[in-house]
Amino acid sequence: MDLQIAEQKIKEIRSLLNQYGFEYYVLDKPSVPDAEYDKLMQELLELEEKFPELKTPDSPSVRIGGAVLALFEKVEHRTPMLSLGNAFNEQDLRDFDRRIRQAVGDDFSYVCELKIDGLAVSLRYEDGLFVQGATRGDGTIGEDITANLKTIKSIPLRLREPVSLEVRGEAFMPKRSFEALNEARAGRGEELFANPRNAAAGSLRQLDPKIAASRKLDVFLYGIGNPEAIGAVSHSAGLDYLDHLGFKTNKERQTCATVEEVIQFVTSWTEKRPHLPYEIDGIVIKVDSLEQQDELGTTAKSPRWAIAFKFPAEEVVTTLLNIELSVGRTGVITPTAILTPVKVAGTTVQRASLHNEDLIREKDIKIGDKVVVKKAGDIIPEVVNVLADQRTGNEVEFKMPTHCPECESELVRLEGEVALRCINPKCPAQIREGLIHFVSRNAMNIDGLGERVISQLFAEKLIGDVADIYKLTSEQLLALERMGEKSVSNLIEAIEASKSNSLEKLLFGLGIRHVGAKAAKTLAINFDSMDKLAIASKDALIAINEIGEKMADSIVAFFEQDEAKELINELAAAGVNMAYKGVKPVSATESDSIFAGKTVVLTGKLELLSRNEAKEKIEALGGNVAGSVSKKTHLVIAGADAGSKLKKAEELGIEVWDEEKLLEELNK
Repeated sequence: MDLQIAEQKIKEIRSLLNQYGFEYYVLDKPSVPDAEYDKLMQELLELEEKFPELKTPDSPSVRIGGAVLALFEKVEHRTPMLSLGNAFNEQDLRDFDRRIRQAVGDDFSYVCELKIDGLAVSLRYEDGLFVQGATRGDGTIGEDITANLKTIKSIPLRLREPVSLEVRGEAFMPKRSFEALNEARAGRGEELFANPRNAAAGSLRQLDPKIAASRKLDVFLYGIGNPEAIGAVSHSAGLDYLDHLGFKTNKERQTCATVEEVIQFVTSWTEKRPHLPYEIDGIVIKVDSLEQQDELGTTAKSPRWAIAFKFPAEEVVTTLLNIELSVGRTGVITPTAILTPVKVAGTTVQRASLHNEDLIREKDIKIGDKVVVKKAGDIIPEVVNVLADQRTGNEVEFKMPTHCPECESELVRLEGEVALRCINPKCPAQIREGLIHFVSRNAMNIDGLGERVISQLFAEKLIGDVADIYKLTSEQLLALERMGEKSVSNLIEAIEASKSNSLEKLLFGLGIRHVGAKAAKTLAINFDSMDKLAIASKDALIAINEIGEKMADSIVAFFEQDEAKELINELAAAGVNMAYKGVKPVSATESDSIFAGKTVVLTGKLELLSRNEAKEKIEALGGNVAGSVSKKTHLVIAGADAGSKLKKAEELGIEVWDEEKLLEELNK
């Protein structure tokens, strides 16, 4: 067979496989037996092996799984993947409805969708070709899992139209696939997955795509990251367009004109939930109009135009066998209930946090009690209450200790706090937890250096503080249990890569009391370097918006410690970056740019800049980029296919630029 004939044959086979795959995995209406599909796939594999130059990124053969990955690359989402606020009862839904009406009036509708219990993913297409897929991560930065997502046969590798867009969805494991997977693992004597959600997440975070391919995952797409790219005016129209492009969306959705219809939809699916072939953990309610979504806007964490109704948590009765104590990185002593193992919301629960001594007293919890347990938000086990009428008289009252269970130092209760705290800075438990925090995703983000490995290294006295992490050698790591050459090599690379993190990652990782991830970034932006921050006065700190007196006191106290100074010097000597690397916003008073002090709105598709790039450049020049057009807007940048925002800007007489004019001003 010559190249030309092979090319035509491959084209025919791919067309058939794509058609059969769409019918089977998206429409759930197979038109040919599995044997026919498998026969064609085998023929395609043989042809592509014989003519490798004819293999393309959108070939159905890539779904089998390719080479093993070394590690997952980080991906910055072009628009953040925000989390949703929660509603737990009818009143919460009515309160949400009231807030919407106060903001946009009575002329609007909702779209209700099933909340799939899986792993949120983002898929990016360029000219109709699937080019990148990522996890949600922290909402801003996720992990590139393109190779694994390509193994999900309901994800189209090429769309029916050559459009460029980013879509969001939920990858999940159907109940049938989950049961088959656990049955196979049980047969091999392997640990079972707790639930389909964990199984799906574990499958997509495998470095070997062949493992993901074997797990038979599925996906439902529920939104478009850049709806302006397709000119959509409503969420429901966007979903219909996704159907048209060949995506798989969940058809169990409904447009509702009133909150009463929303409540009826929620009630209906609360009852029908067990009969679905996949797990759901709630209902998502969204304002349908994209223009009204823009008008409502978002908070730092979640959109104001959407809410997730969470199904009532399953409650079960079990026995509280004991109460154990743990010491956190800040020295707080946390009591944990040890329970007779019991199945709750699909997983076996043996432990539940009791938070603090006051809660134990308030609920009158005793060792030996029959207690009601549920999972808050279907995730975190908690003790709801005690069944006091079932007491036998053998129950034992729990008393909090006076000394730390790890280091025997005397515990104290600081003024205004309910928690007991160990204030010994050399407490082993605090050091270990601090190390775990330092390597976590929102801090230095060192892949492969999780809680188990940190605990091993600490127990072997290979690390005593965070600076020791940068002194680890391959030989030391290879001596640990379950650490092979490949994993050690990847870990050494991840440690090395973390040295180049921007300053805010390091600041958060150091665990300075009261300094969270957001405050760490604010400090990094305002002081540029660790050296400048270390000598900052309390007055200089509280002069910064978002930094209060309590945080300022904590920061000053931290940098006054000789131990802190020594630690930072060690980290710097190891090559850890001590400077802010991000784009630093310029205040309106400092900038002579045309954008200084102006509120700018971006709409439509930009050709040469991504939306995030344009936003960063404008803010770096003292501008403020808003999500919706109002009388306070000074300027609108309109790209291709600009819709309602452009129209509103013209109605209000607001100045409008195209991308060419924007670039001209940015480059001055």
